[in-house]
Amino acid sequence: MPQRDGVDAVRVRLPVSDAWATVRDHLVERLPVPVARVDELFASGGVWSESGPLAVDAPFVRGGSVWFYRELPVEVAVPFPLSVVFQDEDLVVVDKPHFLATIPRGSHVAETALVRARRVTGIESLAPAHRLDRLTAGLLVFVVRPEARGLYQGLFARREVVKEYSAVGRVSGGWPGVGTVVRSRIVKERGVRAAREVAGVANAVTRVVSVERRGEVGLFGLVPETGRTHQLRVHMAGLGAPIVGDDLYPVVRERAVDDFSVPLQLLARVLEFRDPVSGVLRRFESGLSLSGW
Repeated sequence: MPQRDGVDAVRVRLPVSDAWATVRDHLVERLPVPVARVDELFASGGVWSESGPLAVDAPFVRGGSVWFYRELPVEVAVPFPLSVVFQDEDLVVVDKPHFLATIPRGSHVAETALVRARRVTGIESLAPAHRLDRLTAGLLVFVVRPEARGLYQGLFARREVVKEYSAVGRVSGGWPGVGTVVRSRIVKERGVRAAREVAGVANAVTRVVSVERRGEVGLFGLVPETGRTHQLRVHMAGLGAPIVGDDLYPVVRERAVDDFSVPLQLLARVLEFRDPVSGVLRRFESGLSLSGW
């Protein structure tokens, strides 16, 4: 099913354990929308199988798949641009702004880096090689050709990509050492917004370089050697230099969905890796800067 304005159709797998007379009957039971909306989808040719649009009386096929366009949530537009840093036949590298999620999920669909990148480049096949936290700005890599996705995603999964971040932290207390290495065990529980450090074998390692201090804020260079959820934010808070604009660490604070006034001062500044297709050493540098510095 073709994309619509950069957004993929939703795929629904039809169960093999139960049966309905028609695909419509199954969708009426499964989808959390009014029956009239399901009928509208069929009437507009908006429900597809592998062979194309389905009629409203199309029979249910155990184990089959159908696609349709989801109703997009009402989203607050992120008022910062996404820009293309590099593009060739294999990769598109962008500078993702603060507050923009990487991929469609939950209440973020159109306002995501993937959808914006597809719209900007016109390349429908784009897929992310990795993810960047919604509140973090900076370099994000997309793969152009579906057959190459696994090669680039594997680089990131195996930690074969050098990542360098910049951060602005509040340093009202002591000034961390010039070349501090933080090791701790971080756990993130489902349904809990903030991760936390616990006793046990370290699963998170970050190299922290203190660059410059200006009163109660400091500029830091961060190089993660592992990739735990919120690792950099947790480690900076643990050092007594929590990142400016952080609403989770060290204290959870609520923020309105349309409040873009204080972005998290964390930037994915450099990515470097050996290209698995060309063999060339790739190095990308962000064109963004941190407003808090």
